[in-house]
Amino acid sequence: MTRFIAEGRAVAEAEKRYNRIFQVGTFGRFDVSRDPRSIEIHKIMASGLLKNNCKGVHIKSGGLKVKEWSGMVNAQPQPIPKSLDWDMYCGPSPLRPYHPHRHGGTHRGYWDYEGGGLADMGQHHFDPVQWIYAKDDTSPVEIEAYAPPAHQEACGMWGWVELKYADGMTFVFDSREWGEPYNRKQAREVLLSDLSEEDRKKIKEMPDPEPLVSFAEAVKTRKRAGGNADAANRSATLMHLANIAIRTGRKFRYDPVNERIIGDEEANRLVNPPMRAPWHL
Repeated sequence: MTRFIAEGRAVAEAEKRYNRIFQVGTFGRFDVSRDPRSIEIHKIMASGLLKNNCKGVHIKSGGLKVKEWSGMVNAQPQPIPKSLDWDMYCGPSPLRPYHPHRHGGTHRGYWDYEGGGLADMGQHHFDPVQWIYAKDDTSPVEIEAYAPPAHQEACGMWGWVELKYADGMTFVFDSREWGEPYNRKQAREVLLSDLSEEDRKKIKEMPDPEPLVSFAEAVKTRKRAGGNADAANRSATLMHLANIAIRTGRKFRYDPVNERIIGDEEANRLVNPPMRAPWHL
């Protein structure tokens, strides 16, 4: 949704202050045709079949295009095209020398504008976890990443990220694009294929989750939309925290109430990095 956590909080506060309707649509929460398993998992959690035994989620996917959407580390300055207002394009980010790889779709590969494949597609993968596990009003408290040293400007490769919530639930995303896979077996894995026929029948007979309030319905009724700014900021925070762990190379703790990193000021500055004047929140 946004480039950094404080920016997302500003959007959420503006939504409430001005009584506006706002929605971020993600694949796993809204377009379940892309992955109908999100509905099934939601129903499994609601059914109580796992009771309190579900302690974590481990997603193994190459769908973030980490390598494809990495930045160039030795890009040499190029002439700015006459048709491009480079100063306006850079907006609140630092005014860097122009290079075509920083412009267009490949802009994803630079911390100034985005955060690689993780920040681009990550919210589609991470948001269903927030929804299914009822975490829309909170964030992880402990974050760790497995990655090589990060470049100051260009996004690069990483292996996995681990995010732990205060209640002990752990969310792991394994990119499958760098290094050794995540192998911390903290509990027995439960696969959808492990469910008995009786359990599957019970789940099938359960009603689907209550439909989320669409943008159009919210405009008509003034109800808060599903995927509103608060919920969207919380799911975006997952990928922002993961990227901060990748960039700093350090494990850290996060305060989800005050939305700040605890005991690591260098990392905490990435929660609300400075904006280039005259831009401001």
